[in-house]
Amino acid sequence: MSGDLTTNASDPGPGRAGSPSCHDAVTMTCPVCQHSFTPVGRQKYCGDACRAAAYRRRRDASTVTVIIPKAQPRRPVTVYECDGCGARALGDPRCGDCGTLMRRVGFGGLCPCCDEAVAVDPEMLGQEVIA
Repeated sequence: MSGDLTTNASDPGPGRAGSPSCHDAVTMTCPVCQHSFTPVGRQKYCGDACRAAAYRRRRDASTVTVIIPKAQPRRPVTVYECDGCGARALGDPRCGDCGTLMRRVGFGGLCPCCDEAVAVDPEMLGQEVIA
């Protein structure tokens, strides 16, 4: 008989590659304790203790400790320049020659060679200087 249909029990059928169905009982590994378990529903962890541990790890991983530096006065590291005579001073906004108030040039310090007030140029450093 050529029209007789016979089925083979080991043949998974067309379109099935022999992989287990999503509803079959398969074991998976708990991502926290690495033990194998059979999930029930959408269960990802083997038990409540591992689920709580995973939650704590996620919560604590996003916590970043921010250390705020102690407030310091900026005047001692500020360079001032007189518009009238061109003199520069570090930390003192009043010109010693003219007696007028000088304009702020920026942050800086004393030059180690000539002991003159020198302002820091942010472009030379390649960084932003926050005022």
